[in-house]
Amino acid sequence: MSDDVWSYALKLYARPGIEAACLSLQEGGADACLLLASAWLGSTGVAFETSRMSELEGTAQGWREEVIVPLRSLRQRWRESAKQDTQLAPLRERIKQLELEAEQVLLGRLEMVAQDWPRGEAEDLARWLEAAAGEAGGLRRDARETLRTAASLS
Repeated sequence: MSDDVWSYALKLYARPGIEAACLSLQEGGADACLLLASAWLGSTGVAFETSRMSELEGTAQGWREEVIVPLRSLRQRWRESAKQDTQLAPLRERIKQLELEAEQVLLGRLEMVAQDWPRGEAEDLARWLEAAAGEAGGLRRDARETLRTAASLS
C-alpha cells in the first residue's frame, strides 16, 4: 500500500465534492472516518467481508461515541457564539483541532485492525462504501456515488 490511511484520507478529502459528500453522509448517520477507511480498503483491493466491516465498526464505535462526537457537538454548539465572542473563537478552533486529531487516531486504529488483510484480492470499493454508509447511503446515494467515483480514481 503506497499510503497509510491518514495520508489517503487527506488526499481523498481534498478532492472536489468529497468534503460535502462525507458531511452529507455523516449527517445521515454514517461515520466519516469509517467511510474514508472503507474507501482506502476498497481502493487497495481488500476483499469485502461482513466480518471485516463488523470489526471496523466495533473499533470505531467506542472512540466515536466517547471522543469524536462530544468534541464535534461542543464545536457545533459554539459556532454562532464564537462569531460574536473573540475569546470563544480561539477555543472553538482548538476544539476543532482536537476533533481532527481524534479522527486521525481513529483512522490509525482502523488501519491497525486491517493491517494483515490481504491486498489486491478484489475490486470491492462499492461494497465497502455501501456497508460503511449504511442507511445514510441509501438516502444520500449521490453523496455515496461521489465518494465512490473519487476513490476509484485514487
